[in-house]
Amino acid sequence: MKVNSLFTILSFIIFLSCKSDPKKMIPEEKPKQTVLEKIAYAHGYENWKSVKEFRFTFNVDRDSSHFERTWIWKPKSNDITAISENDTLVYNRKSMDSIATKRNGGFINDRYWVLAPFNLIWDSKNFTYEHTQEEKSPISGDAMQKLTVVYSSEGGYTPGDAYDFYFGDDFILREWVFREANQAEPSMITTWENYIDVGGLILAQDHKKAKEGFNLNFTNLAVVK
Repeated sequence: MKVNSLFTILSFIIFLSCKSDPKKMIPEEKPKQTVLEKIAYAHGYENWKSVKEFRFTFNVDRDSSHFERTWIWKPKSNDITAISENDTLVYNRKSMDSIATKRNGGFINDRYWVLAPFNLIWDSKNFTYEHTQEEKSPISGDAMQKLTVVYSSEGGYTPGDAYDFYFGDDFILREWVFREANQAEPSMITTWENYIDVGGLILAQDHKKAKEGFNLNFTNLAVVK
């Protein structure tokens, strides 16, 4: 009787252990990332939350001419320091006068060029998009994935504009097309190249056209955490 009782008790315990908490036995599936998220995270988006200050100089070299302006951005407070050849302006994007609003248009433009992969998440409610698995890229002619983004026709500094992003299986941007007001013909086509790691952010330093003589590039890239 004692042996049978012990066997019965052990069998019951084993049965309970097999039945208990089935959730622990089946790992939960992580939500699948959208193509927007895959591009952003491939460029280090997960590290953006630690950024207290982001600095960069926006340069355009066209033949023999050179243009530049420097920005210091504190994203958590939205304080901006705009430094040009002529002056320095400090403002907060939450309360801008007419001068700051005009200068901020330049900041939005320059920031987009360097952080466009992150804007795919930040701006996701303001555009529609279409993802194509294989397209011929406009400069290299290589087969790449293509993401077309069309912004809303209302609000923003450039409403209705469209962008075609070209990238490989690593989701790192290689080329893009800007189409003003979603027109069929390209307004500008450049590369994304010369990537560096800046505080965990994977950023392209150079954007070149197919023909020589133009280079939109970034210097003094820095992150303070």
